[in-house]
Amino acid sequence: MSDNFNRYIQVGEWCFELKMVRALKVEEYGKPYSAIANCNINGDSMYIDGLVTKDGEEFTKDDFMTFHQFTEMLGLDNFSYHRYQDGRSVTREVKVRKTAQRKAQKKNIQTQDPEYIKLVQ
Repeated sequence: MSDNFNRYIQVGEWCFELKMVRALKVEEYGKPYSAIANCNINGDSMYIDGLVTKDGEEFTKDDFMTFHQFTEMLGLDNFSYHRYQDGRSVTREVKVRKTAQRKAQKKNIQTQDPEYIKLVQ
C-alpha cells in the first residue's frame, strides 16, 4: 500500500477519474458485508453518503480511521459524513491530517493495523 496514488488512469486519449467509490465492510470481498457506504469525491473533498450498518452495528473509531486513511491515500484534504446518532441527524466534517503530521504523532497511534502503521513510518 502506498501513501498516495493517482486518482485517474489514462488509456489512450481518455482519462478515467476516480469520482465515486462504494465501500463495503467485509473480511473478504464477495462475502456478506456488515456495512456499506457510497463515497463521492469532488476536488479535494470526499462525502460519505448512505453510510448504513447492518443490525444497528456502530460506526466505530476503527471504521472512522479506515476512511481517514483512505482519504489520505487519495491525497484529499477533508471528508464528511452523515449519521443518525441518538435519534438526531448529525453531519461531521473532518480535516485529513497529512503524513508528516502523523509521523510527529505516531507514538499516540492506538491501532495495531500493520498497514496503517507502515504509512506513518
